[in-house]
Amino acid sequence: MSGFVDALVIVAVAALVIVRQFSASRIDTDRRWWLLPGILLITALREPDLLDARHPTGSALVLGAELIVALAMGAAWAWTTRVWVAPGGAVWSKSTKASVAVWGAGIALRAGRFGVGALLGIHQESAALMLGLAATLLVRSGILIWRVQPLKQVPAQAAAYGDHLPRSPRKERV
Repeated sequence: MSGFVDALVIVAVAALVIVRQFSASRIDTDRRWWLLPGILLITALREPDLLDARHPTGSALVLGAELIVALAMGAAWAWTTRVWVAPGGAVWSKSTKASVAVWGAGIALRAGRFGVGALLGIHQESAALMLGLAATLLVRSGILIWRVQPLKQVPAQAAAYGDHLPRSPRKERV
């Protein structure tokens, strides 16, 4: 794929993920949560210039730094996501304001990594960024699924006394 198409794919996936993370979404553990990160991972690994041929060691170190940032960002994003069980028993999630800070720190660290690579003369393609995005999404999804498992086993609440009574339309003040 060309660099322009790679950049377009990265921006589209990032926009989709960012928009979806701040709206409440149902977590379905039976779903193929690994599919999108898997496609990004395969697409990134198919790129022939993932590592710079002129600087293989430096390029591998920069790529390793990208993966470390991506894994840390995915884990932090998953732990800053609010998870709850709805009255019907469905599990929902929504990112918090702390997730914005995680994204900001991740973008800053990635920009710094790119700057260091550029200073060292290492040619960096978008495949490394795509690989990092795949790792971030994979870790976030995996941790969320892991966090949800105990919540799925909680039995639905029994009806409480007065649940069937009609509610008054006026506001109650305490």
